Amino acid sequence: MQELGNAINESLSDSERIAAAIGEIKHAGYDVFLVLEATIGFNKREDAEEDGDELEAIPQGTTSTGKIRWTSQDQKFLKALKIAVDEEVR
Repeated sequence: MQELGNAINESLSDSERIAAAIGEIKHAGYDVFLVLEATIGFNKREDAEEDGDELEAIPQGTTSTGKIRWTSQDQKFLKALKIAVDEEVR
């Protein structure tokens, strides 16, 4: 996980597009700080069941339907952006 975090940080730092946008903001007289939040999840692959390993339970507050898992935070975020999600998708 640490390596993934380092890779994301490095790719942002090396981005000419991000650097240009930050440069324009600084040129306009503003101090800039960038805070990104990433949620990274891990799930065992289904072949783990053959080895006798159990899959982790879905965290409390998570709705799971097929391939999409919605947390209450996801739903609040989408609602704040005024994005409607069909009941079938949830």
